[in-house]
Amino acid sequence: MDGPAFSTRAESELNRRHGFDIIGMTNLPEAKLAREAEIALATMAMVTDYDCWKVEEEPVSAQTVIGHLVANAETAKKLLAAVIPRIPREPNWPEHRALDSALVTDRTLWPVATCEKLRAILGRFL
Repeated sequence: MDGPAFSTRAESELNRRHGFDIIGMTNLPEAKLAREAEIALATMAMVTDYDCWKVEEEPVSAQTVIGHLVANAETAKKLLAAVIPRIPREPNWPEHRALDSALVTDRTLWPVATCEKLRAILGRFL
């Protein structure tokens, strides 16, 4: 889903009928932009609440979600502290070469001003 937002009961029931166990707020725009900038990206997603279909639970409220967000933030800090030192320092994953086969416009047609704006991304092609 595109969030942040609470699901309506109809959305929640549709997601259940489709067999979804977890509904996440998308980070698709971020993933696409990271790929275009040749940035390797990973998502760390955490659950904040049961959706509105679970009638035996308290209704989802902003206050409940915020409480879970705070707890999740503490968990995320611990996880990141353990994972970050293990990330390779050399940018040599396939994601770091995504533009090798993505740029199809003849380089002689690239506007100079645009090349300058995008030098941080296109530098190795200029």
